[in-house]
Amino acid sequence: MLKQKREREKGKLKLSEYFKELKEGDRVAVIKNLSVPFNFPSRIHGKTGTVIGKKGRAFIVQLKDGNKNKKFILQASHLKKLKTS
Repeated sequence: MLKQKREREKGKLKLSEYFKELKEGDRVAVIKNLSVPFNFPSRIHGKTGTVIGKKGRAFIVQLKDGNKNKKFILQASHLKKLKTS
């Protein structure tokens, strides 16, 4: 689990990360952004899932937690879009 950012990455949040647009069906990786104060479940850090909807400014992401599929509501700054071929 990340405890702090690297020296060159410290500072305020990039606006492009904050206003990132994702579509339904996009594959994303969940990576905690330390610049945003947020109660983040540590068990989902590093997992991949699919975007299934949007709720306000946040996205609903379906992840596999153990043997069950679960839905998490996460801000765009915590999501990294994965390339699919």
